[in-house]
Amino acid sequence: MVCLLLPAAATTAFAVAGIRLSFAVPVVASLALGTFGFAAPELSVRSEAAKYRAACRHALGCFLDLIVVSLAGGAGVDQSLDDAASVGNGRAYTELRYALAEARLARVPPWDTLAALGRRVGVSELDELAASVSLAGTEGARVRASMRSRAAALRSRQLTDAEADTAAATERMSLPIVVLFAGFLVFIGFPALAAVFGGL
Repeated sequence: MVCLLLPAAATTAFAVAGIRLSFAVPVVASLALGTFGFAAPELSVRSEAAKYRAACRHALGCFLDLIVVSLAGGAGVDQSLDDAASVGNGRAYTELRYALAEARLARVPPWDTLAALGRRVGVSELDELAASVSLAGTEGARVRASMRSRAAALRSRQLTDAEADTAAATERMSLPIVVLFAGFLVFIGFPALAAVFGGL
């Protein structure tokens, strides 16, 4: 609303100062700024959500490693999940602890609440973790090797994503250099061209 009404307020201020603007100027400016003001919060929220999902994936990789260590120490699946969640800090670990506490209070398997958390935050790897833990809890599958392979796959994916982000940032950095070089060429070549065209 501020973006929508700002051009009208500016036009009124200009009119009080004695500067008359065309009617189309504030209307077009209001529509453009209103559209920007409408879209900006959603874009900001999408950006924050993407950062949060990346942080969740990073925390999940550490969480899987801690589960493997706890399982290697002889703890059960439920105890390993609780121990791994209690070690870390940050929003992702808080969500994991809350999901495990919710499972204990509701007397449901922890993989159900982990799967629900994965669907809620949009992290498919957490849903896959829940499926693996579910197999271990219901069918006695060897979960330690599965957790280790999932942690390795998650780290590999994070490394690939980091390399892709780095390559994209490098490409974005090359654009200002190209523009600067083009400006330098114009600065160097303009006097010569002016002299040539001035002599004609």
